Amino acid sequence: MARRRQIYEGKAKILYEGPEPGTLIQYFKDDATAFNAQKKGTISGKGVLNNRISEHIFTLLGTIGVPTHFIRRLNMREQLIRQVEIIPIEVVVRNVAAGTLSKRLGIEEGTQLPRTIVEYYYKDDALGDPLISEEHIACFGWASQDEMHDITDMAIRVNDFMCGLFAGIGIRLVDFKLEFGRIWDNDYARVILADEISPDGCRLWDMESGEKLDKDRFRRDLGGEVEAYQEVARRLGLLPEDGENAVLDLESHRKRRGR
Repeated sequence: MARRRQIYEGKAKILYEGPEPGTLIQYFKDDATAFNAQKKGTISGKGVLNNRISEHIFTLLGTIGVPTHFIRRLNMREQLIRQVEIIPIEVVVRNVAAGTLSKRLGIEEGTQLPRTIVEYYYKDDALGDPLISEEHIACFGWASQDEMHDITDMAIRVNDFMCGLFAGIGIRLVDFKLEFGRIWDNDYARVILADEISPDGCRLWDMESGEKLDKDRFRRDLGGEVEAYQEVARRLGLLPEDGENAVLDLESHRKRRGR
């Protein structure tokens, strides 16, 4: 598909004008950032893997009735999505203590939480995406009470589904980030799941070894980022068991074939 006018560029994705009104093309980059873009780098092939993984999970969520912006995958790095009005809230679902929760409350990383926690962060890189409460959201009108009910219900439903999905392939779903957007029908708006679900926004640990299979490998300078993302894709059945034959970068693939 021919590249169209660029609408927006974020840390990990670029949005282009879609072929039809109300659609966008979402392009997955190899750029990697951490700590609100204070740390930057590149993970070769990450965009291809995240495109496939997010497509797979969003498709499965659609089958259980979770409305999403995903329409279809176009190629190795691009998806066709519905254009939404992004709600400026990052929803973080936590099953196990890790990351900022461990630091903030002094809880040992890896501690199973007595119950799932849903947290809200205000989407603003300049402010460091601060933790907020539902009182803040209501006070500043970022989302209505009905929208927050829908968002929280969907977040819990996605968590229940993904916990089972990943447990079935030997992966512990520690926590993950979701974003939501509004689709308008005249004066009526409904909330749907947007952005992506991939190892970029999830903490995924091998159930037996505890090995990290997510972007924490980049955040903590552990190395092996591509291999970790490949392992997640492989277990989900999206890559052949022999990862050496996987095509992650089209230019490199063409060079290897002498094109």
